[in-house]
Amino acid sequence: MIEDFHFLRPWWLLAILLPIGIVWFASRSSNARNRWKDMIAPHLLEKLIVDASGRTRVRPSWLLAAVLGLAVLGAAGPTWEREAPPFVEDTAPLVLAVDLSPTMDAIDLTPSRLERAKLKIKDIIAQRQGARTAVIAYAGSAHLVLPLTDDSSLIETYTDALATRIMPVDGKDTAAALTTAEQALSEGGVAGTVVFITDGVEQNAFDAFKRKTDNGILILGVGTAEGGPVKTADEGFPTGTGGSRVFAKLDIDALKNLHALTGVDVATITDDDTDVRWITQRVATNFAQKKSAQGDRWKDAGWLLLAPAAVLFALTFRRGWVVRLGTAFILARLVFMPTSSHAAGFADMWLTPDQQGRIAFERGNYDDAATRFHDPMWRGVALYRAGKFAQAVDAFAAVDSAESWYNQGNSLLFLSKFEEAVTAYKKALDKRKEWPEAKANLAIAENLLATQKDEEQEQQQDPNQKPDEVKFDDKGKKGKAGQVDVAEQTSEMWMKNLQVSPADLMARKFAIEVQEKKP
Repeated sequence: MIEDFHFLRPWWLLAILLPIGIVWFASRSSNARNRWKDMIAPHLLEKLIVDASGRTRVRPSWLLAAVLGLAVLGAAGPTWEREAPPFVEDTAPLVLAVDLSPTMDAIDLTPSRLERAKLKIKDIIAQRQGARTAVIAYAGSAHLVLPLTDDSSLIETYTDALATRIMPVDGKDTAAALTTAEQALSEGGVAGTVVFITDGVEQNAFDAFKRKTDNGILILGVGTAEGGPVKTADEGFPTGTGGSRVFAKLDIDALKNLHALTGVDVATITDDDTDVRWITQRVATNFAQKKSAQGDRWKDAGWLLLAPAAVLFALTFRRGWVVRLGTAFILARLVFMPTSSHAAGFADMWLTPDQQGRIAFERGNYDDAATRFHDPMWRGVALYRAGKFAQAVDAFAAVDSAESWYNQGNSLLFLSKFEEAVTAYKKALDKRKEWPEAKANLAIAENLLATQKDEEQEQQQDPNQKPDEVKFDDKGKKGKAGQVDVAEQTSEMWMKNLQVSPADLMARKFAIEVQEKKP
């Protein structure tokens, strides 16, 4: 903090000569000898002057100089930390890397390790309140399930569908999962945190965690040291450990060794929400450490000098008559003004509307903040946070900038006006080239627009139209089973098949990606 301290408007510091001059002139005028030395003989002047008592009194000129000095420092804009610009996502990005190796079906945790991990994921998403989250699934290969998104319902849909059976390659490749997770964060254009939800990390993956990275890494161990049998598709939930059943244990010593060698924070799953709070706190801490370096603006702390300057200014009046009149005026306003506006009336005397709006905004009173802000961008942000998206669009439209068009696009998405949102994001990119957030949201808006048009075309068809002819296939059971060669498809084609479950979609997508990576 000390090395980052500077002034946003350093030229204001030249005004510090004013309070210095006031003290100098006041000291000159209070010196009786200097005032009378040209009119009274020196030997008589010494007899006529009565020196003041030894007590030192605080002179009004000193207080006035102190007030002006504080005002000058405040106007110069002292700062020592950065702040994110309004409306830019200021919550910590997170990638959840979920282990889908076969041992995650062990039932030492009920109903199974994987099902317990899914419950923890729901709790994590609920704690983060709409922050951007990506999901990675890995076993012998690693795959991106969802890129960074703040759609909690979408995350819940796909994490609920995670299953060990969808992975195309057996085994466990944690290093590949880490690489995939870091790629997801790099495409989001900001540092974040990767949380591995796993029942173990293989020894040959330790070197991958030693690499220097801007992203934080956490590991949540799932399972117990006692272990349990692994559930299989044909035998359901086994009750014993004999026969050929696989018995899996959580190697806690290996996780401790990983922490000792790499410094990665490690914890094990708990029955309460202690583990969830541990994750969210560390994610926030890691993001806070990176946030200052990523902020676009320095936070102006000059307003902090307002209160002491006001107190000292009141003390500059001798005998306190002006202070008494001012106090009477304030009390009169508080008495005769309507009760509901007492606080507002008092605040109007000391703070600008934008300053009052910022205070309400930081307290989460977005409706109140929107009524106070004069700045259209901040008013639009407050309206957006209050869920008044149509009014937010109107507020943002008053400014022609890349941030304004980006904000309009976000608001239009919530209004389901996808075509207008696409136009807004494109205008934002015209003014600010290669903006990662705008490019990502543009892709989402274009996909939603395409889906909306497809649905409209389907609705235009008459579902009650009678067919020309109805035929029944009596030989349906005699057909030959077909087989689709996934190697002949591309990894984008899986998105077009909307007739299967999310689990089947992911299984197909992962298989295609593995085939495409083969030489």
